Amino acid sequence: MINSSDVYLKIKNSVISLIGNRPALQIGHYQVIDYDTAWLDVALLRAARAADHQDFPFTADIRNGIVQYLETKCPLKLLQISDLFERVRQMLVEIGFARMAEELEPLAPPVTVSLIRTAMDAGNGFELAFFETLRRELGALRAAGAEEIYFIGLRESSLILRSSREWNKQCEILLLEIGIFLSGWGRAYEDRNRSQVICSTL
Repeated sequence: MINSSDVYLKIKNSVISLIGNRPALQIGHYQVIDYDTAWLDVALLRAARAADHQDFPFTADIRNGIVQYLETKCPLKLLQISDLFERVRQMLVEIGFARMAEELEPLAPPVTVSLIRTAMDAGNGFELAFFETLRRELGALRAAGAEEIYFIGLRESSLILRSSREWNKQCEILLLEIGIFLSGWGRAYEDRNRSQVICSTL
């Protein structure tokens, strides 16, 4: 479960797959197609605490209503995370929790970010452009409510940026720089929000 004071930056080597009939969620420039609903529970509990409803009893009901909407009633194949949370706010208002609706902030499910496309867009030898683009993308994800971000394609992006077909010392150095950048970005977020940031390589 996501703790309210935690932001996770994790690097992993797996991809996600479609589940059920739920639409993909648009989060920043990224789409999530495989997600559970634990993050929705966390968002509701945060809003309940902010609105001084410590014993909010309808978390499961709202979550189940949203799941039913996503799986049987949503006509879209791609749904903005902000639009989903607007629907949650409407549900809260309808059951008499308008104050909680005001406090509800979007929280995204885990997002997987491939660094390969960012490296390809930057071009061979343009590491500065790569890091600047990545910084903007991470900022957009955080603004959209992403707190659990997974990274894939680190080695591949290093090869692309070094314009190399085979792994070498320069690729290794760049891979280390990318890891340092991600860790530094996490610490910058931690400094602003007093959040614990975990960055790990699997």
